Amino acid sequence: MPNVFQRPWTVTFLALFNTFLWGSAFPFIKLSYEALDIQEHEYGQQLFFAGERFLLAGLLLLVISRLVFKRPIRLTAEKLKAYAHLGAFLTFLQYLFFYIGLSISTGVQGSIIAGSTSFFQMALAHFRYKDDRLNRLKGIALTLGFSGIVIANWPTASAEVGFGIGEILLIMAMVSGAFGNLIAKDYSRSHDVAPMTAWAMVIGSLGLLVVGYVLAPGDVFLPYTVTTLLFLLYLALLSAVGFTLWNTLMKYNPVSRVSLYMFFVPLFGVVLSSVLLGETIPWNALVGLLFVIAGIYLSTYFQGRANRGRVDSPNEKQG
Repeated sequence: MPNVFQRPWTVTFLALFNTFLWGSAFPFIKLSYEALDIQEHEYGQQLFFAGERFLLAGLLLLVISRLVFKRPIRLTAEKLKAYAHLGAFLTFLQYLFFYIGLSISTGVQGSIIAGSTSFFQMALAHFRYKDDRLNRLKGIALTLGFSGIVIANWPTASAEVGFGIGEILLIMAMVSGAFGNLIAKDYSRSHDVAPMTAWAMVIGSLGLLVVGYVLAPGDVFLPYTVTTLLFLLYLALLSAVGFTLWNTLMKYNPVSRVSLYMFFVPLFGVVLSSVLLGETIPWNALVGLLFVIAGIYLSTYFQGRANRGRVDSPNEKQG
């Protein structure tokens, strides 16, 4: 009998809920920047804000791990090495490249590149896991999903399109995040997911805080109000919940089964930005959403048929 985190409807619900949380980060980060008067070129303040977010997320998750899940959170030398390895890719490098890259890239290209994590994750899994190879079906599903992201963010005639250091940093962020997810999958076999995720965020956040301070010494202490503290708390909670859920799904499922849902992150970001920031939802975003749904349905449907075929085959019954 499959684990509860392996059941198709559970995977779909939790993955959609998780990508909804991550998608909501886009408008809340923008709202936070506006309220705290953090400008696009102020990389130090942006990274310090990110560091505070993930430090708070990690500390909250450590408390939850100990008091709610009753899991040990004490660090050993072996755990520290593993969690620092994970935190370097999943938190520090990913968000270092992401925040700076997004600031000097166009919004259109940033959204498209942010939707490419699934490609990198499934490509890395192809070489890392023998039972998770790319095939024609996964290729079609990936093509549909990424086409949806491109359609949803298709530039207008006045949009500036180019390729430079900002886009390179965003690609590096997506590769780092994809590699971090695979590291989390490997370590989850021998480590509790919640404490592992918590310590990875705490360790990675310290790096963000240091770099933020170096880039803007003496100018990183942000003027928080009750509203902006609530924004920070929400962003921390969605990170704590989101990464824990995602790492749990990655632990019990093939990478290719879960990765496709990441195409929903920028789409949810578009929809929630329209609701929270008063932006208009473009028609192409809705068309793009249909492409993403088609890709995920195609992959899930035929994978389910293949699994049933293996169970019902005569050889399986005789075994």
